[in-house]
Amino acid sequence: MLAEGRDLLAGRFGALDLAGPVFDFSFSSYYEREMGAGLVKQFLGFGPLLNPEDLAETKRTCNDLEAGLVRSDGMPGRALNIDPGYVNGGQLVLATTKNYSHRIYIGKGIFAEVTLLYTRGAFTPMPWTYLDYRTEAALAFFTRVRSTFLAQRESSKTG
Repeated sequence: MLAEGRDLLAGRFGALDLAGPVFDFSFSSYYEREMGAGLVKQFLGFGPLLNPEDLAETKRTCNDLEAGLVRSDGMPGRALNIDPGYVNGGQLVLATTKNYSHRIYIGKGIFAEVTLLYTRGAFTPMPWTYLDYRTEAALAFFTRVRSTFLAQRESSKTG
């Protein structure tokens, strides 16, 4: 399912720039009823840069992609959970359909949250940051994404 998801996302959002390692999603059982047991996760980065103004529409597009996939075991429920976001010089912002006190409504039924804050040379989790985004692998991946973003932004200024 991950390979199919990567292909769908690349077809919609452009070439895959960065891929983190695939890891077991054992931080929570929240998705097991809907998606099955033995879940895995992977962080991905696509180009070109996402305009933050397009985050709500991007999340809706990802929801449509999710709805078009069938679980490999044939059971009802989602085959993938795609949570788009963007990294800039100071933060990782994720989109979600779930409202909560720390999330801001950005339109079209979508909310945004600052999940990681870049400060003093490193990404720092927020009190609400999910455990999988707190791992060393996640922090390293989003640091790479930030570096790529900064380089792309700089080259667009000089190009």
